[in-house]
Amino acid sequence: MTQYRHIDVDGVEIFYREAGDANRPVILLLHGFPASSFMFRGLIDRLADQFHLIAPDYPGFGYSAAPSRDEFSYTFDHLADVMEKFTDRIGLGKYAIYMQDFGGPVGYRLATRHPEKVSFLIVQNANAYEEGLPGSFWELPRTLWRDPSPENFRKIREEAISDEALKWNYIHGVKNVSSISPDSWALQKALLDRPGNKEIMLDLIYDYRTNPDLYPEWQSYFRKHQPPALIVWGQNDSIFPPAGAYPYQRDLPKADFNLLDTGHFALEEQAEAIAAHIKRFAATL
Repeated sequence: MTQYRHIDVDGVEIFYREAGDANRPVILLLHGFPASSFMFRGLIDRLADQFHLIAPDYPGFGYSAAPSRDEFSYTFDHLADVMEKFTDRIGLGKYAIYMQDFGGPVGYRLATRHPEKVSFLIVQNANAYEEGLPGSFWELPRTLWRDPSPENFRKIREEAISDEALKWNYIHGVKNVSSISPDSWALQKALLDRPGNKEIMLDLIYDYRTNPDLYPEWQSYFRKHQPPALIVWGQNDSIFPPAGAYPYQRDLPKADFNLLDTGHFALEEQAEAIAAHIKRFAATL
């Protein structure tokens, strides 16, 4: 049974889901944008018999506290700082990291800081290569990164966190739209409608520009430490297309590589398949 917990990290209340026997291998589940640990609900149910699962919400996301932007700097470095202290606070010594979307920049910061703590990686539409940022989708964010004008922030707000965009994130590239629950984007809309929350998301979209500069460091980590890696990638994703998945094989030639016939939030349609891949992969380690 999943437990729903809160813990204070540097004065910020962090919400997290926990399931499974604490003596079993740990998987830290790091969610994407603009989602929360809610995205892992189905996966947690399917893995709790074999793993100890921890799924936190970052500050400003899900049910974690959302301090004002005057009180908290919303950058990927800072989110990683909080998640690092979170893992320390709850006593995680060694763990696998499941990363999707924003979970990649957070997770790879954790992994490069403490490679000795990482048992294996699960990479699901989480980018670490320049090839994975196609011009078609990323043209507007790159424009914002070059020119953080009020007009460019307005355009990002309208295109990236509108009600239509929230739904599109979940249904683009899926095989069966009627199988995708609207609960995900309804919850995201409710949380984003909190005062100041959309501005928090805009801060992070702008700060995303810091991630490509770290790609060489992350790739060096792959080559040096060769962490066991399972790649389960929604191949119909327009945000992080499979062009960003293939390069992992350059630096992690032993990676277990799997493309799935679905979109960005692959767990909504392929949770059963991804859970099976994780169990199969972990059994080989």
